[in-house]
Amino acid sequence: MNNPTTILYGIPNCDTVRKARAWLGERGAAVQFHDFARQGVPLESLGRWAAQLGYDALLNRRGTTWRRLSPAEQQRASDAAGACALMQAHASLIRRPVVEWPDGRTTVGFDAQVWNERLAAGSKP
Repeated sequence: MNNPTTILYGIPNCDTVRKARAWLGERGAAVQFHDFARQGVPLESLGRWAAQLGYDALLNRRGTTWRRLSPAEQQRASDAAGACALMQAHASLIRRPVVEWPDGRTTVGFDAQVWNERLAAGSKP
């Protein structure tokens, strides 16, 4: 990939996102932050993430936002199109952080071991 920047997507007041940003900063990674609250959820990125990871990996069914949805709204998440539409409408339904790495891969959630591997993969010529 030509762009060596890691893009981290999330909500700035999320504890995991804060931890992830600090972790990347401590390692000197070039990181661009995309704030779902201010910038929204990029539809084409969401589709790409769902294709690469599966919509179930992205959809946070444990959070407050999910519990506040009506049963009918929750039922919409039974397939990729419905789940993506819900995540587009309610960014807090997306597990965080979503990270697009320089090597073209995407991860969701924070896992230091996986992230070390991604950073190493991104630094290879």
